Amino acid sequence: MGEIDNGKSSPFQFLPEGCVSNIISLTSPQDACGASVISVGFKSASESDTVWEKFLPSDYKEIISNSVSPLNYATKKHLYFHLCHSPILINNGKLSFWISKSTGKKCYMLRARELCIAWKDTPRYWSWTSLPESRFPEVAELVDVCWLDIRGNMPTRLLSLKTNYAAYLVFKTTENSYGLEAVAKASVSFAATTGTSSSSAETSDVFEPEGDSVYLKTPAYAHDVRYGRRWRHMLPRRIRRPRTEDEIDGRVPRQRNDGWQELLLGEFLNDEGDGDIDIKVSETKILNWKRGLILEGIELRPKEEV
Repeated sequence: MGEIDNGKSSPFQFLPEGCVSNIISLTSPQDACGASVISVGFKSASESDTVWEKFLPSDYKEIISNSVSPLNYATKKHLYFHLCHSPILINNGKLSFWISKSTGKKCYMLRARELCIAWKDTPRYWSWTSLPESRFPEVAELVDVCWLDIRGNMPTRLLSLKTNYAAYLVFKTTENSYGLEAVAKASVSFAATTGTSSSSAETSDVFEPEGDSVYLKTPAYAHDVRYGRRWRHMLPRRIRRPRTEDEIDGRVPRQRNDGWQELLLGEFLNDEGDGDIDIKVSETKILNWKRGLILEGIELRPKEEV
């Protein structure tokens, strides 16, 4: 192909560069990067703005115009990879935005302050602090509650269409945490809303499933699965035994490369971008006391992204 010296000519070498760029723009970011090593002509065509603007979200100009900090980029390819590797804060810092490196599809994180958290403004239950490793200026730290209820809401029109998404709780736990090993419930469902703010939206005709079983901290002992570890010392020694894998019927957190943990809350198909998605994780039945959860936010990204 192109200028490769294989003793044969390629029809591509006779095409105008603009035509080659249009052809490459119909492939994928990986294919465009691969095409750049074929020849000098392909390199120029594959790095053109024509190609990389097709890979960016169609509303990328509106999105980056709402960035807290201005973006400087020489080419659309530079912008693409900047958004892949460096999430930006948008909408006055309420959201973190980036794109999938392999597909260019949109990813978001709702900051903790935008979530509906029971008693989040009561200092005896929750405190607000800053962490250098967080992308947001503040995170929420659980001081002590028995009723844990965290909810987020996102208009699906902001997400990429025809895309399977997964929602994750992004958090850390402190060394003196307790009560987080007990089973909680998580759900992701569509809701018709009268507002777009996750902290104040009024919902109507919302179907709230009980949800899937999840754990904010992987239980170490069998008794922790139901009650957490705070009262473990009060149990008879004969039943204080390590748990087995089959005693955890639910999802547990996964450690991320950025130092945070994430817990899968649920998945959904964003087909036409109509309505809102309602995300919830709660423990309101066992009602054991809990503390030591540091919450950064809820992340929404294409299901295939790891």
